[in-house]
Amino acid sequence: MGAGPAGYTAAIYAARAGLQPMIVAGMQPGGQLTITTEVENFPGFAAPVQGPWLMEQMREQAEHVGARIQYDLITSVDLSRRPFRAVGDSGDIYEAEALVIATGAQARWLGIPGEKELSGFGVSACATCDGFFYRGKDVAVIGGGNSAVEEALYLANLAKSVTLIHRRDSLRAERILQKRLLAKENVTVRWNTVTEEVLAETTGRAPVARGLALRDLNTGERSELAVEGVFVAIGHSPATSLFKGQLDMDAEGYLVTEPDSTRTSMEGVFAAGDVQDRVFRQAVTAAGTGCMAALEAEKFLALSEDQSQAEAA
Repeated sequence: MGAGPAGYTAAIYAARAGLQPMIVAGMQPGGQLTITTEVENFPGFAAPVQGPWLMEQMREQAEHVGARIQYDLITSVDLSRRPFRAVGDSGDIYEAEALVIATGAQARWLGIPGEKELSGFGVSACATCDGFFYRGKDVAVIGGGNSAVEEALYLANLAKSVTLIHRRDSLRAERILQKRLLAKENVTVRWNTVTEEVLAETTGRAPVARGLALRDLNTGERSELAVEGVFVAIGHSPATSLFKGQLDMDAEGYLVTEPDSTRTSMEGVFAAGDVQDRVFRQAVTAAGTGCMAALEAEKFLALSEDQSQAEAA
């Protein structure tokens, strides 16, 4: 389930192992990379590539080695027995002896004007992915938890200046992270401030972010902050609602997997990519866990077949 780097990689390995995998692609085939522009940090490409093109290549590779792709949205699953059963929005029913969940996670957005329109053109939710493009420039990070402070620390090593915008008068991040952040000479914190709009520069070939419209919560005063990059860091929401009550999750809804494994709390069910990775959330790490999931699923199915043959004998 899922057609991002984790799902496609799992399908590639499973198909090459002769497991006849089917990918149920969901609402966003290709995952979050389909809404990005240039990708510079996926190995194998000397020059930047476009995110949608990269995912198209992964899809074609999966199909080339024998994976089947079904464009459907799963609306319910039953993991209480094998074969596992999933029902699609189309009404189709899918059954499988092993399941790899690669449904991913989505960044939480502010929902303000300009944010969606300028995504990929100055607005991002991943400093590790896009920070490189803002070397020597002024950027802003919105948020106050660990994610926001970590993003700001990463950007402080690349950008000319980093402004952290937080709606409260204190950060929620760990103390050690706060200490590191406040020690950075090129980092400024705007306390008790909310972002009301991402401002666009429209004189070029395409609109790009030029700044933020801010409001001070104490005084009500409005102001503008000139920045070329805006990083929204208010958390992620993993796509795991289908599995509540069936699989173990952490407090934020990420699927829990065994150490050094993609095995979930249900035998025969594996989780790969951002759906179980609350730390790195990179395309290359998602692909790596997709590989792991397929190899573990292959081993699981082989052992299950051996047990069935032993019982039949």
